[in-house]
Amino acid sequence: MPPRFLDEWRAERRLRRNATLYAQALQREPDDADVSWLAALGTGGDLDRARWELRYARRALGLMSAQRDALDDRTASAVAREVSSALSHDRHVGAGMTKVAERQFNARLRAYVEAASLRGSEALVERLGRALLVAAGATSAADPAALARAGEIVGRYMAEGNDALRDVFGVASLPEHIAPSAAHEAAKR
Repeated sequence: MPPRFLDEWRAERRLRRNATLYAQALQREPDDADVSWLAALGTGGDLDRARWELRYARRALGLMSAQRDALDDRTASAVAREVSSALSHDRHVGAGMTKVAERQFNARLRAYVEAASLRGSEALVERLGRALLVAAGATSAADPAALARAGEIVGRYMAEGNDALRDVFGVASLPEHIAPSAAHEAAKR
C-alpha cells in the first residue's frame, strides 16, 4: 500500500489537471451571432468589447458552477487559480493589460454572484441575463426580448459549464439507500 503522502500528492495532481481541463473548456470563444447581437444592443457596436463581455460571462458562470456543483470542496479554488492563470496567459489580452482584464473579470464575477443571490420573482437566467446586459452597457436591460435572449445565452453557458464540470470531475453517485451525509461519514472512516 503506497504511503498516504503519495496518495495525497496524486490526488492534488489530479485536481490541478482536472481544473486545467475545466478552465480550458471555459475558454471557448463566444458565437459570432451572440457577439454581434450584444454589440448592437449594448457596447455601442464595439464587437471586441461584446466578445469580452461574453468571455467574462462564460468564465464567471463556469467558476460559479464549480463553486456550487463540484464534488470536492477544493475544486472551486483550483478552478479559480486556473481561470486566473489562463487569463494572464490569454493571447487576446493585450500586452500590459492583464491587471485590467483581471479587474474586469472580478467585477463581472461579483455582479453575476450578486445577481444569482437575489431573490424575487425573476428566474435565475433572467437575473444573470440582466447582469450581462448591464455589464455590456445595454440601455434595454428591461426589454423583455433582450432579457430573454441574454437569459438564453447565460443559460446555455451555465449548461455547458455544468456539462464540462461533470465530464472533467465526474458525477456523484450514491447508493439509493444511503443518505449523502451518511456516505460522507463512511468515506471519512
